[in-house]
Amino acid sequence: MNGANNISVEHIHYSGSHLNNFFKRSLDIIAAGTGLLIASPVMLVIAALIRLESKGPIFYASPRAGRNYKVFKFYKFRTMVPDADKQLQQLKHLNQYDTDDKGPVFYKVSNDPRITKLGNFLRNTSLDEIPQLFNVLKGDMSLVGNRPLPLYEAQSLTTDNWVERFLAPAGITGLWQISKRGKKEMSVEERINLDIDYAYKNSFTYDMWLIVNTPRALIQKDNV
Repeated sequence: MNGANNISVEHIHYSGSHLNNFFKRSLDIIAAGTGLLIASPVMLVIAALIRLESKGPIFYASPRAGRNYKVFKFYKFRTMVPDADKQLQQLKHLNQYDTDDKGPVFYKVSNDPRITKLGNFLRNTSLDEIPQLFNVLKGDMSLVGNRPLPLYEAQSLTTDNWVERFLAPAGITGLWQISKRGKKEMSVEERINLDIDYAYKNSFTYDMWLIVNTPRALIQKDNV
């Protein structure tokens, strides 16, 4: 890793077909712009409730690694206490992923004590994801793709076995979300293999299929 905002992997690059990219980007702009206009009243209410519940910023912004390891600032509504990132190491023993610190590193805590009461509702209904539509408009993300990863997770996925998951665009929803979201039994390998599977199946028609199947995954079965 070169500095805080760069991850260097020379042999990876994604381009995709020009026609697929055109349709995908067109859908992203139209859907994200329309979604933000429609959701603006809801966003104002959520912002007010976050501010009333706890001190701290309304939005959570953090550097994430997306397609080809490009690092960008990722936005969500804040659903945790303000110093949640500093508490992560203290909760390492609660990580639902079985890791030995020698391979890929993912953190996901069931019933995370850092999540606020409002934050729990926002996560379970996926309303905390709305600000990512700004990332889609900017071109950092797409509606469909592999989830952009925190830099400490992306750093552990630079080997030949796992690097292919970064061939796909970063996305709000994708194959992982509709296949495994909210399920405790998911392993690190399963999650990465789903991302790699999407990277090779990535197309506009496949994206449409994933979008149609996303609503059933919006309501999570577990607080993760």
